[in-house]
Parts: sequence; C-alpha cells; structure tokens
Amino acid sequence: MTAARARPLEKTATTLPARQRQLLQLLDALGGQASKLDFQKLLFLYCQESPSEAPYDFVPHKFGAFSFMSYADRRKLVERGLLVNDESTWQLTDEGRGVIGRTIDMQMAAFARRYQKLRGDELVADTYRRFPYFATRSEIAARVLKGDAIALKQIAALRVDQKRASVQTIGYEGHSLDTYLNLLLKNGTTILCDVRRNPISRKYGFSKNSLARGCDAVGIRYEHLPELGIASEKRQSLDTQADYDALFREYVRDWLPKQTSALKKLRDWFRAGDRVALTCYEHLPAQCHRHCVAEALERQFGKDLHATDL
Repeated sequence: MTAARARPLEKTATTLPARQRQLLQLLDALGGQASKLDFQKLLFLYCQESPSEAPYDFVPHKFGAFSFMSYADRRKLVERGLLVNDESTWQLTDEGRGVIGRTIDMQMAAFARRYQKLRGDELVADTYRRFPYFATRSEIAARVLKGDAIALKQIAALRVDQKRASVQTIGYEGHSLDTYLNLLLKNGTTILCDVRRNPISRKYGFSKNSLARGCDAVGIRYEHLPELGIASEKRQSLDTQADYDALFREYVRDWLPKQTSALKKLRDWFRAGDRVALTCYEHLPAQCHRHCVAEALERQFGKDLHATDL
C-alpha cells in the first residue's frame, strides 16, 4: 500500500465511531461476509453475550431480533466504501479490511468459532429458543422452529396481551430508537402520538418520517398532532424548573383549551380502547408539555384514566 493510499485509510480509522468499528471487526471475524439475516442474528447473539460492551440494542421484528441502529450504520459504512453495496449481504470491502487492520479481537474470534457452523434457519431458531421475547413478532417462527411446541409456547406467553385503554407519556432523550420502541412494545402501546410542534431531530430515528417507519415496522400506529406542540421560540432560555413551570402554566391557560379537535382525537382513541403514548423529547415529564396534555385527559376521564411516564 502506498503512503498516499494509507493516509485516507488512517484518517477513516481515526474518525470511525467505536460502534461501527466493532461491527466491521465482528464481520471480519466471521469471514468478512454473511447474509443479512445471518449477520443480524450473529450480531444480536454477540451483543447478548457481551451486554456491558454491546454496541447495539434490538427490537422484536418480523424475522426476530433487529437493530435499526445497525442498519443506519450499515448505510453510513456503505457510503464510506467500507461495506459492499449489496442488499442481500454484509460484506467488507478492501478498504473496510484496511480500516480495522490486522489486530485480531480474541473475544470476537472465539465467538466466531463457536458459531461457525450455525447459519440460516438453525441460527434463527437458536435465537428464538434462547431469547423468545425477540421472536414475539416473528412471521417465520412456526417454520424455523418446526413444530417445537415448547419454544412456540414460550414465545406466545411473552406476547403482550391487549390491556385496557390507557394514556402514557414518554420522552426519547437518552434512548436509541431500539430501546425506545422496546419500551412502547412492552407497554402494549397501540398508538404513539407525537406532540412536538416541529418533529425534527438530529438524533437518528426521531424525526417524523423515521419515527413513523420505525413504529410501523413493529406494529405501532404513529400519529402527529402538531397543534399540541409549543412554538420553539417560547422554549428559549428555560434555565430552571420555575421557567418550565411558568411556560406550562401559560400553555394550559392560553393554548391548550383552544385545541379541541386534537384533544377530541385523543379522547376518541382512549374510548376506542387504544393504549396511547404521548411523546416529545425531554426525559423528565416535568420539563415537557406532554404532562399538561395527559393531565387534561385525566381531568376529562377522572378515575378511569391515570397517566404515567414510561
């Protein structure tokens, strides 16, 4: 390799996020290439076996455990020329191999040896038996488990039964898209209602279209009620809890009572038996107007509705 060729690779190696580097190293340990289904399951198993160092979280999906973030990283690595642009496989390019270098990660090498003969349906079935929660939305469980009644029963038992109608609130601050969707799924959420005025985020997965696609992929309906949001200019200079409290008093007094159409939609969803989660950015509900909307619904329904934060 010439010096001129080495410099771009050296720069790429320096700027590559640790999570993406781990992904490339694991793929290299597995031989540099794997089908997309096999690699997703092997990445999942690797993360389950090393939870303290796991770079990705996963959600139950139509083929089992799936990481939205890993696929976001895949797209970035393809753009950088480190993975082959092939929808059916994960495959390192020469540049990808050059970035990770020749140093062998012993933990990954041992993992690859343990799973070197497990691929296809046998690999998927292994993940389903060991981690049945992640098979709860699978469309192929009956086929890959081949009549394994015990495993299928375990999966069925973990599916969230339709609970009674409810309203919760949730902020995405501090969450990846995968951990956030898992909270909704475990709560049995049927409708995610976005109450941001402008549903744009620099954080992967939380702008309107991306969040709607993520919800749809796991069977949750996404709704956006921008009229329940607060204009961004009113959210400037919120330095103390007293600042937030003053803003929310104004919101409840001057703005929220005018939003009869949006509030009616929420009431109708609740009356129809849906489990609705109101979402915005802030982790703490006391620093987000979503709690004002939830409290307005509580006043409407009294003891039949007590909103909680997920």
